[in-house]
Amino acid sequence: MWLQIAILVASYLMSAANQPKVAKPKPAAFQDFDFPRCDEGTEKEWIFGQVWGKDWMVLSVRNQRSQAIKTKGSKK
Repeated sequence: MWLQIAILVASYLMSAANQPKVAKPKPAAFQDFDFPRCDEGTEKEWIFGQVWGKDWMVLSVRNQRSQAIKTKGSKK
């Protein structure tokens, strides 16, 4: 029984040492996305609720910058 446990531990250590190191993926940047923009002169529709449209477009995209949150805490 002890021989089997030793073989199990040895095989685990060998497999952990030989596995490939995974590189961390870089975070997505704002330039990586391709947003469909409306053309000059295209009619704009105001839609309230859920409807099926014949075409869709993005009129504006909010500022997608990432910044650290800087707070001193909520101590009173």
